[in-house]
Amino acid sequence: MTVLSLAARLDLPAAGPLAAAVSARGGKDLTLDAGGVCHLGGLGLQVLLASARQWRETGHVLRIAPRSAAFDEALGLFGVGLDSLEAEGAA
Repeated sequence: MTVLSLAARLDLPAAGPLAAAVSARGGKDLTLDAGGVCHLGGLGLQVLLASARQWRETGHVLRIAPRSAAFDEALGLFGVGLDSLEAEGAA
């Protein structure tokens, strides 16, 4: 499984590079390392949600681990569950 370490700030300036980095790893199982994330903004979250949908559609696994406390707190504030950001792969 490929691992991609996420930037510390996932906000407007990071959204484009994040989308490109994730997209470049399409077609295979992927783990996103959110252990160093100190800020998750709305656009960063949108990129992650879109990525999860793409991974589900292609039948690959997408995991987010480890996750920082700030990342998990932001998910709670947005009202988004981790299950919305991960994909289990083919059934």
